[in-house]
Amino acid sequence: MAAPVHNVHERALPVPAAEVGRLLDRIGAADDPLWPSPAWVPMRFDRPLGVGADGGHGPVRYHVTGYRPGRQVEFTFHPRTGLHGTHTLEVVDDGPHACLLRHRLTARPSGAMRLLWPAMVETCHDTVIEHAFDNAERAVTGTVARPVRYPWRSRLAVSLESSRVGAVPIPVSATLLHDSVARPDLADAFALRVPPGTTTDPQAWADAVFRNPPRPVVALLRLRNRLVGLLGIARGDASAFDTIARTDREVLLGVDAGHLDFRAGVLVEPDDDGTTVTVSTLAATRSRAGRFYLAVVRLVHPLVVRAMLRHAGRTTVAPWRAARAGG
Repeated sequence: MAAPVHNVHERALPVPAAEVGRLLDRIGAADDPLWPSPAWVPMRFDRPLGVGADGGHGPVRYHVTGYRPGRQVEFTFHPRTGLHGTHTLEVVDDGPHACLLRHRLTARPSGAMRLLWPAMVETCHDTVIEHAFDNAERAVTGTVARPVRYPWRSRLAVSLESSRVGAVPIPVSATLLHDSVARPDLADAFALRVPPGTTTDPQAWADAVFRNPPRPVVALLRLRNRLVGLLGIARGDASAFDTIARTDREVLLGVDAGHLDFRAGVLVEPDDDGTTVTVSTLAATRSRAGRFYLAVVRLVHPLVVRAMLRHAGRTTVAPWRAARAGG
C-alpha cells in the first residue's frame, strides 16, 4: 500500500482575511480570480460553490464536502482519480491586517497514481497552487514578490494540454472564408481548444500561427521557395499571410497568385470553458503548374497547419512567459 501524501502550501498576505475570503468564494466560477488560467484546464462544478457541488479540473475529479464562506473549502477526491482523501483551501487570520492562504492535500494514491504522483502530478500540483497563490497576491496587493517558476514537468504538461489539434469541418460561422473562393480545390480545417483566459482576438491568433511558425515549418517554406522556380511559380513571401478582412471573431488572410488563389481563415469561438481556435484553408488552382504544385502541397499541408497551430497554442498559453512579463 502506498504511503499517504501530505502536501501543504502557505502564502502570507498583508490584508485582512475577509478580503482574501471574497476571492475564495469565487472558486470554480467563470470569473474565478485564483485559478491559473489559461495554463490549466479550469476548475468547474455542476452547481454554485457549496457542499455537494461536483466537478474538478480535467481528469482530477472531486466534490465539495465542506464549505465555510470566506474561510474554507474542502474537496474530497473521487476514487477514480487515484487519490483517496481531501484537499482544502482556507484563509486563516494572522492579525487584524494580515492572513495566511493555505492549501492542504492529504490523500493516499492508488493504482497508476502511485507512480504518476511522484513522477509528474506532484510537480504540476505544486505549480498550480503556487500560481493560484500568485493570483491571490496580485489581486490584493497589485504585484507578486516572487512569481512561481514553472519546472520542466509543468511546462510539458501545459504544452501537451494546449497543443491538441484535430481535423474538423470548416465551421459554418467562418463566413468571411466561405465567401472568398468559389470552387476550391483544397478545403480543410484544424481546431485547437485552449482554456479560458487566452486571447480571443482573431488577429492575435492569426499572427501567432502565421507570423511565428515553428522552425521546421520555416525550413520547409525556405525549401519551397527554392523549388517552385522549377515550375515557373514565383517565390512566396510574408504578404501571403496579409489580413484581407476581419470581424470580431474571424480574420481572413490570403493572396491571389498566378498559379493559385489562397485563403486562410482564423476563427475564434469562446465560451465559459475556453476558446476554440480554427484555422481553415481554401485554395483554387489557376494553371497546370498550380495543379501540380497543389498535388505536392497536399501531402504536407495538414502536417504544416497542425504544427503551426500547435506551436501557436503552446506559445500563447505559456504561463512562464506571462509571469516574466507581469511579475
